[in-house]
Amino acid sequence: MTSNIIKKMVVAGGIALSMTACTDDLNLAPQYEVTSASLYKDFANYKSVLAKIYGGYALTGLKTDGAPDLSGFDEGKSNYIRAYWTLQELSTDEAVIAWSDVFPIHNMNWNSGTEAVRMMYDRIFYQVALTNEFIRNTTDARLAENGITGANLEEARNYRAEARFLRAMTYWHALDLYGNVPFVTETDPIGFFNPPQISRAELFAWVESELLAVEAELVPARQNEYPRADKAAAWMVLAKLYLNAEVYTGQARYTDAITYSKKVIDAGYTLAPEYPELFMADNDRYARTTGGVPQEIILPVAFDGRRTTSWGGTTFLIHASLGPEHNAAAFGMNGGWGGLRATPEVIDLFNTSDERAIYHTEGHTKEIEAISNFANGYPLNKYTNITSTGAPGSDPGLNFPDTDFPLFRLADAYLMYAEAVLRGGTGGDRATALGYVNMLRNRAFNGAGSISDAQLTLNFILNERARELHWEGHRRTDLIRYGLFTSSNYLWAWKGGVPAGRGVADYRRLYPIPASDLAANPNLKQNTGY
Repeated sequence: MTSNIIKKMVVAGGIALSMTACTDDLNLAPQYEVTSASLYKDFANYKSVLAKIYGGYALTGLKTDGAPDLSGFDEGKSNYIRAYWTLQELSTDEAVIAWSDVFPIHNMNWNSGTEAVRMMYDRIFYQVALTNEFIRNTTDARLAENGITGANLEEARNYRAEARFLRAMTYWHALDLYGNVPFVTETDPIGFFNPPQISRAELFAWVESELLAVEAELVPARQNEYPRADKAAAWMVLAKLYLNAEVYTGQARYTDAITYSKKVIDAGYTLAPEYPELFMADNDRYARTTGGVPQEIILPVAFDGRRTTSWGGTTFLIHASLGPEHNAAAFGMNGGWGGLRATPEVIDLFNTSDERAIYHTEGHTKEIEAISNFANGYPLNKYTNITSTGAPGSDPGLNFPDTDFPLFRLADAYLMYAEAVLRGGTGGDRATALGYVNMLRNRAFNGAGSISDAQLTLNFILNERARELHWEGHRRTDLIRYGLFTSSNYLWAWKGGVPAGRGVADYRRLYPIPASDLAANPNLKQNTGY
């Protein structure tokens, strides 16, 4: 998948019901008379169908507004990355937002009817439906029926492996966020039926087995077209699965976390020389194998200011962290929405010499007296629609950025390795872990950030993850793993809905199954506590 295939892909709707053929210039238009049966007869269509799956993480439908894949709520808010980010970040110390419709997430008083909870859930299962249909139609038997042979057959198998990976990654999101969810694969019947519910431990085992099975079939690390998945993307999800296994299943798997983070580390990725450039409008160059620059981003969600015009993803992250006191043009945008800030607890983790401390103080107080007041709290202006050469992104209106969202980076693999070593995993060593952490520290402090062995503790790793990976969608999972998400042992502003913060019930380590799906599917049982 080249960048242009994803960034020009605009088809919406269920693949089983409709899809379009791919034209020479990849400007796609819906042709609803095309059925799944006829679509897969022509191998020229396969890549655009795969593009629809990848595009599902960046796009919300046929156009910016008005032709959504999913209905029942604000289309822009339901963007996959925006919805995922909302549940992973706004529920933690890393972010608050001034908009009342999302207050339940940061206040930790969400319920099964909360819109943000349902949007992510529906996005997950929409992606699962897309991948299931593609996988169903690309078995060796189905490919033979459709006359797909030779080089096309091998390429179709690559596509199928990627679809299986994307489905496993999506189910991992379901496992992490919701735990016990309905479970559907390509072997289930097409049409209406009530899927059975799978337990969190069973889903863990399935995601693990699927990733291990598909690992051999994916393109080798750093060899696939941008921004498609390869073996290293699967290794990253496996490392994350194993690092959190004790939360998911009650059984620690830190040795496996070391094994798979080390596979990523040994695959030839390199840290970008300047941290801020990883979040600029031309950050795609740090996710490519060409161009002569380091490749740190292992798997991005691609955004383009002229083609992926969604109100989610990095459009949301940049606009919402800008307010009237910002010069929006300096960030490559036409204005700000006055929403996102960090809590003082996260700001206090940064030393002002740390180049990762990309927050704005003018016109703001560090303390948050009212979440609804954008002037309370420092915005983190980490993402920008300015290139590394100082030019704005490609959208003439400066509304939609070119900045890609990094799902996985080498820096995360370094930190996972270090944490798993400190937690007692075997196959790694403390000296190597310290070296990896100091590589990140020295990048952040211009060569002067090294810590000593005595400073390398689990608590330091958690704080370093916040400094290195803030606003990248990891914080909720990290705090749960450390036992701090719901606990009163660590409080932040407005945790639990009170200014000083308070502990909440442990059942909130999982989000509820949305009431809408409980009503529709009698096989589902609500998560404990809701």
